Amino acid sequence: MKNAELFQKAKALMPGGVSSPVRAFKAVGGEPIIVAKAEGSRLWDVENKEYIDFLMSWGPLILGHAHPKVVEAIQEQAKKGISYGLTNYHEITLAEMVTSAMPSVEMVRFVSSGTEATMSAIRLARGYTDRKYVVKFDGCYHGHGDSLLVSAGSGVATLGIPGTPGVPEEIASLTLVIPYNDTSALEEVFRKYGEEIACVIVEPVAGNMGVVLPKPGFLEAIREVTKEYGALVICDEVITNFRLAKGGAQELFRRDPDITCMGKILGGGMPLGAYGGRREIMEKVAPEGPVYQAGTLSGNPLSMVAGIATLSELFRLNPYKELERLTQKLTSNLSNILSRKGIPHRINQIASMFTVFFTDKDVYDYETAKTSDRSMFGRFFRALLREGVLIPPAQFEAWFLSTAHTDEDVDIALERIDRAVSSL
Repeated sequence: MKNAELFQKAKALMPGGVSSPVRAFKAVGGEPIIVAKAEGSRLWDVENKEYIDFLMSWGPLILGHAHPKVVEAIQEQAKKGISYGLTNYHEITLAEMVTSAMPSVEMVRFVSSGTEATMSAIRLARGYTDRKYVVKFDGCYHGHGDSLLVSAGSGVATLGIPGTPGVPEEIASLTLVIPYNDTSALEEVFRKYGEEIACVIVEPVAGNMGVVLPKPGFLEAIREVTKEYGALVICDEVITNFRLAKGGAQELFRRDPDITCMGKILGGGMPLGAYGGRREIMEKVAPEGPVYQAGTLSGNPLSMVAGIATLSELFRLNPYKELERLTQKLTSNLSNILSRKGIPHRINQIASMFTVFFTDKDVYDYETAKTSDRSMFGRFFRALLREGVLIPPAQFEAWFLSTAHTDEDVDIALERIDRAVSSL
């Protein structure tokens, strides 16, 4: 069948024809492709068209699609059972790997998604501090939990307002939203609410307003003000953990959060999230402590073995310098292509993730990210898709490379991108 025919069938069965909103391609126009298979750096739709994939399932696939060791681990475990509802020894192995790679994480609790991780971390921070307010940054996405699905209003430091129908104002008002990279706003919100703030949750490198890096001193300021007021720091590394370095963004920036949220690469492409932190904090989680959180499929053995296989290969290869080199090759040549066409742009990149913004302004927070020409991005996306290059179908997301990508892949992709940009 054709992509369009299947998508029409999907729309009759699922809201928008998708299981997650951005997959509907509404932000870029046109109808989505329907995937048939993927391997390494490539993906094929149901019409058997091949794409060089820089979406990589939105980040988890740092080893590429269907890596043999990950597939083998899943197959072998499936023969032994796909779910137990009891602790399995793979959980212990993966927990040891996580805590050994991340000094700030002394204990870890596995869940089934990044959203579960952030929701649970927020509850834990509130339970540990006996406070109610959460500080988040405008443009940072931490999953679709009610407390975090809010946007900023006017003013420097403002009470959150619901970012979607279905979130009561009473819940949204417990979230304080301030601009990313703005230390003055951070200090102001603590002066006003500091004694009632349970935590600050932050993406150390933002990935959901597009890639936005922290300014020098920003992460340090968060640590200092939370210590002063007795609040906790929650580091949302669902995207960056094991992506930027073995120990995530906190290794690169030498940070020591109280709680860390993990996901994506942790599960090697299987549904998996986790939160962890200092022992004294994590011991507040049930059954050790009073803060309740549970999940029937938490610690699922298929996800555990996929995560173990992925991290084992990453720790063996230590591919981060090579991934960064390949990513810089792609971004520098992509920038040259856009410049030759006279298209204003900025490319924010760190390690093996980056975003192209169609703006002539430096992008350092959500307001500057929103200066990007989204109409141009839509045309750019569709042109790349026609040429067989798959990128995220949304301006405010990151491109990802994997160890399956090669110099030849990048060279071919750049040829296709050049043709696509020439057609704009």
